[in-house]
Amino acid sequence: MAQLNKTPVPTGPDTLTHEGAPAYTPRKQANLLKRLVNCCMLWEDTFYVDGKSIAQAIKEAVHAATPEEVSAIAIYARSQGKLRHAPLYLARELARHPNLKHAPTGIVSETIFQVIQRADELAEFLAIYWAETVKGRSKHNKGLGEPLSNQVKKGLRKAFLKFDAYQISKYNRDKAITLRDVLFLVHPEPTNEAQAALFKSLAADTLTPPNTWEVRLSGGEDKKAVFEDLLRTNKLGYMALLRNLRNMTEAKVDPKLVKAKILESAGKSRVLPFRFIAAAKHAVQFERELDQAMIASMAEMPKLNGLWRVLVDVSGSMDAPLSGKSELQRIDAACALAALVAGVTENCEVFAFSDNTARIPPRQGMALIDAIKNSMNHSGTYLGKAVTEVTATPYNGLIVITDEQSHDRVTTRLNPATSNYMINVGTDKPTVAFGDWTSLTGFSESIVDFIRELQNEEAD
Repeated sequence: MAQLNKTPVPTGPDTLTHEGAPAYTPRKQANLLKRLVNCCMLWEDTFYVDGKSIAQAIKEAVHAATPEEVSAIAIYARSQGKLRHAPLYLARELARHPNLKHAPTGIVSETIFQVIQRADELAEFLAIYWAETVKGRSKHNKGLGEPLSNQVKKGLRKAFLKFDAYQISKYNRDKAITLRDVLFLVHPEPTNEAQAALFKSLAADTLTPPNTWEVRLSGGEDKKAVFEDLLRTNKLGYMALLRNLRNMTEAKVDPKLVKAKILESAGKSRVLPFRFIAAAKHAVQFERELDQAMIASMAEMPKLNGLWRVLVDVSGSMDAPLSGKSELQRIDAACALAALVAGVTENCEVFAFSDNTARIPPRQGMALIDAIKNSMNHSGTYLGKAVTEVTATPYNGLIVITDEQSHDRVTTRLNPATSNYMINVGTDKPTVAFGDWTSLTGFSESIVDFIRELQNEEAD
């Protein structure tokens, strides 16, 4: 989720943003690696950087950092940043790190064990491990390329034991590399009779499908009846509820029941506003309830004290999709974070910028998001000018949400008594933030938690 850098770094003609402003590349490779990993979508083309270049840049940064740093970043990205593929890729590159022989014994196996947190990630790790050589279905390591190292086998073997019959059955999918392949490759030792029976069934390919709502729906049961039963019996998680609103609408599920469930657990959900925005795009008829739920989820969070200003980039590059398959844009992530900050601060002023800077009316939720998006034409990026304007009068904290591509340089010297954060919701490189700024990368709800922790540390 986050990358810190408060040290001024010199710029030069070879360190420019895509739009030509002076920028910098972090000196320390671990910091560069954090920046590349924590918001990246591996092998996805972005507005400025193609996915292959992102993966190659991560690989180079891994081999330039220490194995200990790589392990820590991988574990943090999976456990705190909630990323999936990037931590697996880090673990794979750690396994062939040039300085691995000088690292603590077992660092690769322990990293793999901690990074793999879902059963399907066992097979996904091997798909990444052999990405350059795998062709078609695995034959249990025949013709796939380099053999697995002992440390990789040990890590996978240990991780395999995390998962029970339900989890193994749920993620036992027909892909190029399957969980059955992993079983034959690493030979995990069962710890009890139930696990021995599970492994025997997996090896024989006779696992019983799990009793999940996905299985019920794919098994031919009436979708309307299944969804209404799940809602009434509270067996559909809140995230699953949000993601299935369109399916429920198509199945003609009782809208009163859906609306009630959207509101019922909203205050306890801690769901990022981004999720409500995504849900509203596919189910506009529930936008009022989604808006109320979003505001309720933020109301339960601890507050940031003082006067905070939020500056949101609405330039043309922010209209780029978050990933090749995503229907959401960077500006959706930026507006979601702005709504989150506005919802958890005592006093918040929101601004948007592109060619010019505009103050946004004091609104909440979807109304605030719409006001930001519609504040001006999405054109050029004059971040330096916007920062100068919004810092002209006293404030306690400033949060800029952008992809850090700019026509001009951020030159304003900020009051050292203030807190200033540059949040990058893209994967572009390099950054324009240095000196007075704390740089964060990503759009997880953890960003605000992280900022709150830093504020508490400074106050102590």
